[in-house]
Amino acid sequence: MKVIAGLGNPGEKYARTRHNIGFMITAELAKKYSVNSSYKFDGLYGDYFFAGEKIIIFQPMKYMNRSGQPIAKLLRYFDIDIEDLLVIHDDLDLDLGKIRFKRNGSSGGHNGINSIINRLETREFKRLKVGVGRPPENIAVRDYVLTTFQGEEKKILSEVIDKSVSAVELMLKEDIVRAMNMYNG
Repeated sequence: MKVIAGLGNPGEKYARTRHNIGFMITAELAKKYSVNSSYKFDGLYGDYFFAGEKIIIFQPMKYMNRSGQPIAKLLRYFDIDIEDLLVIHDDLDLDLGKIRFKRNGSSGGHNGINSIINRLETREFKRLKVGVGRPPENIAVRDYVLTTFQGEEKKILSEVIDKSVSAVELMLKEDIVRAMNMYNG
């Protein structure tokens, strides 16, 4: 059993913001595999089978800086190993349209990842970092991640969501090393 957790903030107000790109990608995965979600473990939970394995798609329904609590609750309930968790989140250090798998490491200042590290008491979980780019100098980071994609960015967003879904499928079919080799370039 594997968990694909997308990070974001709950509520319509945040639905299409940069910070919610993890939600957008997991929603696209759920749509592709006709996954019905329900509210469990303080989040939206659904599952499907892929390559003979049960895959859980999960969106914590707590604000970003409290994402760790629902994820920890889900992993404990099913007794899922940390190595079977992939967290999908926005990343300011990557340009929009770029994605990068990572096996472990620090939060890089991301409050959602920081919350997960604190709750799970480990940095040893996989991530798919999805670029949203850096804010213009006149906009604070915390304001920028809550802005929506505009103009040409919407086309790039659609492409990166599709690319991310394909990247997750490759990781599930093969392994993270193969996915890193294919998509981290």
